[in-house]
Amino acid sequence: MIEGKITRISGPVVDADGMTGATLYEVARVGNEQLIGEIIRIVGDIATIQVYEPTDGLKPGEPVIATGKPLTVQLGPGILEQIYDGIQRPLPVIQAQRGAFIERGIEVPGIDHEKKWDMKIKVKVGDKVKPGDIIAVTQETPAIEHRIMIPPDMPAGTVKKAVSDGEYTVDEVLVVVETKDGATYEVKGYHEWPVRRPRPFKKRLGSEIPLLTGQRIFDTFFPIAKGGTAGIPGPFGTGKTVSQHQLARWGDAQIVVYVGCGERGNEMTQVLEEFPHLDDPHTGLKLMTRTALIANTSNMPVAAREASVYTGITLAEYYRDMGYDVSIQADSTSRWAEAMREISGRLEEMPGEEGYPAYLASRIAEYYERSGRVVCIGSDDRVGSVTVVGAVSPPGGDFSEPVTQNTLRIVKVFWALTKTLAAKRHFPAISYLDSYTLYWEQLESFYRERFGKDFPELRAEAFRVLQQDNELQEIVQLVGPDALPPSERIVLEAGRIIKEDFLQQNAFHEADSYCSPEKQYLMLKAIILFYGKMREMYEQGVDIKAMIDHDIVEEIARMKYVRNEEAGKALKDLIDRITALKPEDFVIAAETN
Repeated sequence: MIEGKITRISGPVVDADGMTGATLYEVARVGNEQLIGEIIRIVGDIATIQVYEPTDGLKPGEPVIATGKPLTVQLGPGILEQIYDGIQRPLPVIQAQRGAFIERGIEVPGIDHEKKWDMKIKVKVGDKVKPGDIIAVTQETPAIEHRIMIPPDMPAGTVKKAVSDGEYTVDEVLVVVETKDGATYEVKGYHEWPVRRPRPFKKRLGSEIPLLTGQRIFDTFFPIAKGGTAGIPGPFGTGKTVSQHQLARWGDAQIVVYVGCGERGNEMTQVLEEFPHLDDPHTGLKLMTRTALIANTSNMPVAAREASVYTGITLAEYYRDMGYDVSIQADSTSRWAEAMREISGRLEEMPGEEGYPAYLASRIAEYYERSGRVVCIGSDDRVGSVTVVGAVSPPGGDFSEPVTQNTLRIVKVFWALTKTLAAKRHFPAISYLDSYTLYWEQLESFYRERFGKDFPELRAEAFRVLQQDNELQEIVQLVGPDALPPSERIVLEAGRIIKEDFLQQNAFHEADSYCSPEKQYLMLKAIILFYGKMREMYEQGVDIKAMIDHDIVEEIARMKYVRNEEAGKALKDLIDRITALKPEDFVIAAETN
């Protein structure tokens, strides 16, 4: 055990001498209260430690003890339905033991070591096993089966001992594995893994399956693949948190990891209060049965923000290795970057752009590159995925600032939230002109098969209408819409319908909060069909006002409020009525109005 003494304290950064033999990123216990910290720099026998707890009251001369292992998390049953802080301390357990305030130096295991789990053993004596093989399963929650695996860093071998089915704690040995050279390894119900080290996999797969979210602007216009990466930048009040809530609730990932990284306490409180009561549309149970929350609010120590994102991605990789599709929401990576900037300043490092450290880009890249859809290690070649969605909070909505720009270089989906749309009460306030996806080419065949054969053409036509509408808006601001020729007023009307009746979606409406793939396809088909019908009727002499005032326009506006289970028949009937429209129908409508 290496023990040094504190020589310097600068906020969350502490220097200690006498640390010869300590290693980079090793966990250290700091001061008489044994605060948790991580060694981030070593010069000679002086180690610099970032402390994950408040350092108020620390004094030079107090002891610093290097633990000999890096910052790790405990991986086993009991992670789901739990609320952790940035270093995997379960907050409800701490509250039950010590009250509502977290005492400094408190150490609580990440999972319950006393609870007994009903284990079904999947191997027997004599079986050949290797890293990643499933040796036991237990029902972690009513929604999720937890698969206990041979740890990735354990060598292959033969099962020498195995317990029978029954109830066991995570500390009990389930299997003993003997290697070729005669060494034996015990496999328990959990293992530990360093948060900064990505978990291994066999092979990375292509981005050919979308993560369907039930949000029209995401699924139809800017889809993300399972195992993909997305950034949601936007100024304050534009809906980043609500967008991530919708992705967590409605996305077809099997496991959700939500990281509140440096966000305001009231926003995180809203998440903690809402998630346990939200019904999961995929399982019929509560959403928390397949969710793990990591709460690291803005009033918590800044150093722990970095740990929180790594803790979250490690938990996500663990469930990926079981063969699950995992979605991790990080809100927000800007707060993480600000913590890096503060620590870098206290280390007196050379600042980069806007004071951020020079390694900002590489840290952001390291985080997002841990996403992916992969063939997991193990004998059964199961497939799992980690989809990473990171919110970015650029000061003043300036997308040219370093965190947004470095995120853009890495992610393949850019969902740009704008203050302009939010001010118009257009939610989600995602710019349909500035956003983009780089997954469309790989996903197009899936969309043709799942949504409709003509879906890509309908999507492309909608994009063309929105682009033309945007170009005409500048003219409208000068001369008004009535000065435009009828052909361009038709484009304006079609653009308005797409924006108001398709892209706007009410997250709090029972029927509109989630939109099924079939409903999205039929809605878009009805809108594009009516746009074509307006152009056709105009060529046959129908007045533009008669078309805009027709009852069918109001029916299109009500499409979004049709329940998903009723949408197939209702929208197909609407499409049939649009197809059957004739010039005399518009004349009668005009005379009636």
